[in-house]
Amino acid sequence: MSLTLYYHPLSSFCWKVLIALYENDVSFTPKLINLGDADERAAFLKLWPVGKFPVLRDEQRTIPESSIIIEYLDQHYAGRTRFIPDDPDLALRTRLRDRFLDLYLHMPTQTVVFDRLRPADARDPLGVADALSRLRTSYAMLETELPPHGWAMGDPFTLADCAAVPALFYADRVEPLGDGLPRVKAYLDRLKARPSVARVLAEAEPYFHMFPQEPG
Repeated sequence: MSLTLYYHPLSSFCWKVLIALYENDVSFTPKLINLGDADERAAFLKLWPVGKFPVLRDEQRTIPESSIIIEYLDQHYAGRTRFIPDDPDLALRTRLRDRFLDLYLHMPTQTVVFDRLRPADARDPLGVADALSRLRTSYAMLETELPPHGWAMGDPFTLADCAAVPALFYADRVEPLGDGLPRVKAYLDRLKARPSVARVLAEAEPYFHMFPQEPG
């Protein structure tokens, strides 16, 4: 079987899938898509009309959505790292942590980032304030729930950790982790040091200048 990943190195949700692929040394063809190019965008929309990254193509099968892609890899390209635990209860809690990170860290961060890309007269300060408040609430919850050592769900590196990397990395850029979150900060440091994560960050670094800064 032949895998192709349609992605962009700066895309946060693409990071989740790249980490999973690198964790198990899964062979794939990276297909970097520039949505600003009309032809590339049109071709990508034919593959996945929603037009969101990442999308995995496995021969004649199209798999969208980062969490679903990782579960697909876990089922069909299993390796030394298993992203969904065999224990049903732990598997359910892993999926919940993945959803929490995506919905309550990742998405509020994107709300702030996308607002920075808008013209000044189209910005939504109320929406941004709500997003930042949600981030602070989520930080506080993680500080009490994360283990002091290891990974999001304990000893195994899972789907939840793949989700945590972009969620925390980019969230820290819009609402910096303060001194009151030592457990969250230590966890993010452990994630950054993991080889699969370090590789993703190194590949994204040339594009970091494209990340929108806070309006002056």
